[in-house]
Amino acid sequence: MAAKSGGAAMAGFVVFAGALLMVIGLINVFQGFVALFSDEHLVLTPTKLVVVDTTGWGWILLISGLLLMAAGAGLLAAQTWARIVAIVLVCLHAVFQVLSIGAYPVWSLLMIALDVVVLYALTARWSDVRERIGGDETRWTDQDQVELSAAEERRPPL
Repeated sequence: MAAKSGGAAMAGFVVFAGALLMVIGLINVFQGFVALFSDEHLVLTPTKLVVVDTTGWGWILLISGLLLMAAGAGLLAAQTWARIVAIVLVCLHAVFQVLSIGAYPVWSLLMIALDVVVLYALTARWSDVRERIGGDETRWTDQDQVELSAAEERRPPL
């Protein structure tokens, strides 16, 4: 019974991670559009005036946001490819947040914490999760069923 409830908890955690990836991706898309539409900023320092063009950064945010949203949708559909892609994208997202920690410390730390939660959900007990949220990549064999029945017979009373 404990294994079944643990699988359900992890399945819920992966659904949470998929939804969270879609939200993070949507935030990145929004930030990308902002960077594209207001693509020139003035930075005034004590010694000079700097004009910064953020078009390239806007495209990076827009594309990464769309990829994060696609991976999140794939996770909600219990696709293995989405898990692998999401792990890579979340790791890259965390690295970029570390790079921007000097400019936006609170936002970067929040995003890194969310990335860690998503990484945990994607790397812990994936086979249990696939069974609970509808993946049919692996099927039970007769031998697995016999081993499961034998294990259930040796279960101590509650």
